[in-house]
Amino acid sequence: MKRFAVVASAVFAMSLPAFADAPLSEDEAKRATAAAAAWGCEGGKWEKESEGTGVYELDDAKCKEGGQYDLKFDKNFKLIDMSAD
Repeated sequence: MKRFAVVASAVFAMSLPAFADAPLSEDEAKRATAAAAAWGCEGGKWEKESEGTGVYELDDAKCKEGGQYDLKFDKNFKLIDMSAD
């Protein structure tokens, strides 16, 4: 029975799509950088979520208010989350 559970788990895991965050296009990078700068943040690493949510993430940005932050923007580059890293 244990063997069946292990095999079933492996088959199920292989059937799930693999989601990997994607790099931003040149236009997206310009718009995203401007949106972060409007909040006083720069640097870090940008990624676009590939799950179809249209969310852009900036990890480890340095912000003027001090410290490092992770920022999330919606598909229109409006800030939806800012958390201390």
